[in-house]
Amino acid sequence: MDTEQRLSSPDRGDPVEQALDRDIPARRRHSLWAEEPVGTPRMPDPVRNAAVRAVLIVSVTMIQAVIAILGAAGQSWVAAPAMLFTIVSTVVATWSVLDVWVTRQVWNQRNGVVSSPSSAARALRREKRREHRAARAATRARPPRQATTPAGSPTTAAPRGV
Repeated sequence: MDTEQRLSSPDRGDPVEQALDRDIPARRRHSLWAEEPVGTPRMPDPVRNAAVRAVLIVSVTMIQAVIAILGAAGQSWVAAPAMLFTIVSTVVATWSVLDVWVTRQVWNQRNGVVSSPSSAARALRREKRREHRAARAATRARPPRQATTPAGSPTTAAPRGV
């Protein structure tokens, strides 16, 4: 019988020990993998692909730059070709980083983005809404107009346009 079966079995032995165990909270099993909510939404797939590609290209460019610097410091024949490849890779890396930005903009345009207005615009709109509600509430709260008949008794006026 393993430990979990002994702990879960109804007959655990000493009643005093069982009474003491009631005050101790049971240990919960925690899994190694726990999902936690993320503050920002996940990037769209095309943008993520472009970002991964850009990171790989930039890292290769940085490695080439280090090789060129070490080759130049050691006065090796590798320095000249490494420097040329580093310059070409820098252009490609710049292009790939711009590709991430362009891909993100294109995705936002095609799939729509929820834009959040600036706080000033939001406050102005909130104020206009408040004024509009107050005006509507004032018209609802006002009693209907009273019209007098030739005999002098007040009657309710018929709505206009009828």
